[in-house]
Order: sequence, then structure tokens, then C-alpha cells
Amino acid sequence: MKGNPVRGSGYFLRGLAMLPQPGIRSFVLVPLLINILLFGGAIWLLASQFGSWIDYLMQAWLPDWQWLEFLRYLLWPLFALLVLVVVYYGFSIVANFIAAPFNGFLAEKVERQLRGDPLGNEGWGEVVKMIPRTLHREVAKLLYYLPRVLFLLILSFIPLVNLAMPVIWFLFGAWMMAIQYCDYPMDNNKVSFADMKGLLKSHRFTAVGFGSLVQFGMLVPLFNLIIMPAAVVGATIYWVEEYAGDNGTERVINSAGVVRR
Repeated sequence: MKGNPVRGSGYFLRGLAMLPQPGIRSFVLVPLLINILLFGGAIWLLASQFGSWIDYLMQAWLPDWQWLEFLRYLLWPLFALLVLVVVYYGFSIVANFIAAPFNGFLAEKVERQLRGDPLGNEGWGEVVKMIPRTLHREVAKLLYYLPRVLFLLILSFIPLVNLAMPVIWFLFGAWMMAIQYCDYPMDNNKVSFADMKGLLKSHRFTAVGFGSLVQFGMLVPLFNLIIMPAAVVGATIYWVEEYAGDNGTERVINSAGVVRR
């Protein structure tokens, strides 16, 4: 596999550093507010319902036999992880759907600034125009994601195999973070979903390096609220420097792995 994970993670850090810039700052506010509201709701839901959900899973999955009581202590961490994963990824999916048009708009503005194009006065009308296209791409990402995450959940219950699952989950999450955020600038440049995956796979280590740092940031309370706009900006820098030509024409790799100009 080709690529450089350090360079990939650097794109995220550069995106984070760009957030306060005057030309970018105003376009960051809506994704930031969406993150605050949804992840604040997720934290409240977990704090109020976590215990009852664990009790429900224990009662539903384990017979009420006294001699099986020891299994409760063994399975409690697994059930707790399952609840956390479902809530975290569930709210992430909702956040991505709601924020998709705004993230696409942010990626477009960042790319224009990186290329030296003057920023126009486009407002909410342009965001509204992006809604059908961006939601279609979110559905494509969801259809790509769901069967793979279900497969990994099944593997998590297999003895011995589950010992390696934390690493596999992390790598899968990093890959999905790269797909999630790199898709915004590529979609703006009319790169199909299949071609977008091909581009990232051609330098997979760079993509995983980018996604890994995004994923680490998601785990840090409060800091994770600005991860979404920072990742969009970083992914746009990634697109412009890795895959777009100097004259603004994009390189596109098709599903067969052939690069065309």
C-alpha cells in the first residue's frame, strides 16, 4: 500500500489551523452548531438511559438462571461497548446527514480560497441547491458503511478473533473518516463515489493517517465539537494537494485503477 500516514494526519492539523481565518470562520458556524446540539443530545441520552439499556440487554440475552450469574460480569463490558458504539455512530450518521450541505459549501469555499479564487457572496440559496446531491452521497456512504460494520460486529463475538477487533475497529473507523470527509471536495468536483474510493485506496496509508487523527479527535470531549469542520477543511487541502492538478483540472481514478486527466 502506498502513501504516508504522517502527511495524511498533517492535512487534518492544517485544516484545524485554518478554522479561525476570516475567510473561513463564518462558514464553520453551522457545522459547529449541529455538532454541539447533536452530540450534546447524545451525551444527555447516554447519561440518562445507559444503565437501563444495559439492564435490558442483560435480561434479553441471558436466561434468568442463578448459575449463569458470572456471565453478567463477563458480558457487561461487551454490552456497554455495544451501547456506546450504537449511540456514537447513530448520532454521527444523523449529524453527517444534517450537516452534509453545509460541509459541501464549506469545502467549496476552502477550495476556492486555496486556489486563489475570490470568495463570492453566495448565501443560503447555494446551500439549498446542494441538498439533493449531498444527501445522495450520504446515502451512498451509509450503504457502504452498514454491511461492513455489521460484519465487524459479528466478528467481535467470535472468541480469539475478538482479541484483534479493537485494532480492526480503529483502522476501519479511520478509513471511514477519510471517506466521509474527503468525499465533500471530491463530490464538489464531480468525482463519483466509486472513483473517490479508488483515489483514496491508491494512497491508502495517507488516507488512514488522515482518518486516524480525525478519529482520535472525536474521542476528546469538547474538542470533538470542532472536528467536523476541521476535517472538512483538512480534507479539502488533501484533495487540492494530492489529487488536483496545478491548473485546476482534477485527476480522477476510475474503478479499474486507471488515472485519466
